Amino acid sequence: MFERIFGGIWSRAYVLLTFTALFWAGNAVVARAVRDFVPPVALAFWRWSLALLIVLPFAWRHLKRDWPTIRANWKILLVLGCLGIGAFNTLLYIGLQKTTALNAMLLQSGQPALILLLGSLAMGDTTTWRQIAGAIVALLGVLTIIARGNLSMLTNLHFNVGDLTIGFAVCLWAIYAVSLRQRPLVHPLSLFAVTLLVGIVSIAPFYGWEVLSGNLVSVRRDSFLAIVYVAVFPAVLAYLFFNRGVELIGSAQTGLYMNILPVLGAGLAIIFLGERLEVFHATGLLLIVGGILFAGRGQEPPAGTPSRGERSRLCHDEIGP
Repeated sequence: MFERIFGGIWSRAYVLLTFTALFWAGNAVVARAVRDFVPPVALAFWRWSLALLIVLPFAWRHLKRDWPTIRANWKILLVLGCLGIGAFNTLLYIGLQKTTALNAMLLQSGQPALILLLGSLAMGDTTTWRQIAGAIVALLGVLTIIARGNLSMLTNLHFNVGDLTIGFAVCLWAIYAVSLRQRPLVHPLSLFAVTLLVGIVSIAPFYGWEVLSGNLVSVRRDSFLAIVYVAVFPAVLAYLFFNRGVELIGSAQTGLYMNILPVLGAGLAIIFLGERLEVFHATGLLLIVGGILFAGRGQEPPAGTPSRGERSRLCHDEIGP
């Protein structure tokens, strides 16, 4: 089906992954651009609600088949939906009220290092000195961006609240990514649809509070276009493209290639929002990407890594926003 929809690019992994990175980069840029007329919780709520409406017709037959497994594994699905759908993007959008899209993109680029550390601490993954050193360097890059190049700020706790909010969101995403290992063996569209529903329900009370506080979506064309963009492109299409990329070239190569995300994000923020690339941004980015690449050199696939056919059936987004 997707071959008919997307044509020749469906077999071109790096084209699909470039679009994925571009869509995810655009998520932060759009959220920052519309912050004055689309409140953050409203943007998250309507993003996922529209995404669910798009996905549900394709997922329905898989949901019916997988329902017994879904019902038996409701606890882990509740955790995944609350963290990956409910919390992460809502906090990202809240943070973007106070910090730049450029900072948001660069902070998110530290996710692979956090996932590596959490996998080691929580799941008992075997780690090498190279992986540990690379993760520490990458996290130092994240701290450099949060502290805006002045690491003495870390002792004074004078942080930008937006950076801290996004940093917290990145930590929650890392927990989500590690928790994905406990997901039930259901079709990816079933998993996506269920976690979307859980996430929407978890966001709803906060959205209600936002509405009651008088912080409403401004009825204008830009509001509508922003919601459609974040629902269709970084939510639905990026999910499909990322999973197809994993199927074609494997998770390790996909993860390394996705390091282009902060680069594209920085470019979009500079071009469309007029944000400036400071020295501490470049320093932090070099530390993050360098640390991740250093950690990944010579890394063997973990035992039990799914075959290509299994990846096609079971793979799920563990990196993107």
